[in-house]
Amino acid sequence: MPATKPKARSPGSESMGTRVWLYSILLTLQYGAQPIISKSCIRRDVIVTSSVLTCEIAKVISALFVMAKDGTLKKVYKEWTLVGALTASGLPAAIYALQNSLLQISYRNLDSLTFSMLNQTKIFFTALFTFFLLRQKQSIQQIGALFLLIIAAVLLSIGEGSNKGSTGVNADQVLFYGIIPVLVASVLSGLASALCQWASQVNKRSSYLMTVEMSIVGSLCMLASTFKSPDGEAIKQHGFFYGWTPLTIPVLFNAFGGILVGLVTSHAGGVRKGFVIVSALLVTALLQFIFEGKPPSMYCLVSLPLVVSSISIYQKYPYPIKKKEH
Repeated sequence: MPATKPKARSPGSESMGTRVWLYSILLTLQYGAQPIISKSCIRRDVIVTSSVLTCEIAKVISALFVMAKDGTLKKVYKEWTLVGALTASGLPAAIYALQNSLLQISYRNLDSLTFSMLNQTKIFFTALFTFFLLRQKQSIQQIGALFLLIIAAVLLSIGEGSNKGSTGVNADQVLFYGIIPVLVASVLSGLASALCQWASQVNKRSSYLMTVEMSIVGSLCMLASTFKSPDGEAIKQHGFFYGWTPLTIPVLFNAFGGILVGLVTSHAGGVRKGFVIVSALLVTALLQFIFEGKPPSMYCLVSLPLVVSSISIYQKYPYPIKKKEH
């Protein structure tokens, strides 16, 4: 009789594996389609702050729903403190709020595939900041993969900056409103990711709880910045939802992706997430060709295998942790 108990667990394991694959496929589609959806559905006169704030609110609602469903919301409510929330999530929240604003600007001035590949440089900066903050080392293969990623970013920057780019705007606009914002956002993303990892390891904080805290704190920071920002003046003059149409609603799709990232990471770890990122780049290239009729440029064709290879190598060859001998 006892021997039959392990067999009873296998359906649950298979079910979890199926759910992880479903989450991964959905996240791949979301991550790959997000640049094209944002560019197609968000008009240029939509105020950046309004789209970011709306997405953050949707993210909070989604995370609270997931926590309520898995039964952790009540426990978190009893143990939560304001000091603990600000300590763990305050600085990353402010950083992510600025990062999201920069990404919204960059979306509109780069083609979808170039944006997606430049956005992958956040892996390099995440590795850099986790080394300085957490002393998390990289293997030789991972260091090589990071250099491949930087080479790809340089190629894309040269390609987009030396001509009018695939968006049809001048080179200066592509550089200052496309390339620079996404690269600065990648630096900020790396710093915020390292801080979140520190909070998760030291304070044992739930990823969903941190999502809620960072979204709320980040939204408050953005609201505070509107008092002396062009977006704030635009909201006062035209209203919060100026430029919005029924087609703008898919901006909330990004919030759905944030929840999927938490699910994939918590159940499958970095290897599966790396698979998602690589697959999403290919999805972006395919969707861009189908819906925008823009085949990848020569710089993109050269950079794409570099990006794909670098992410694959980085995930496949982690730094070997040596066991301490007693």
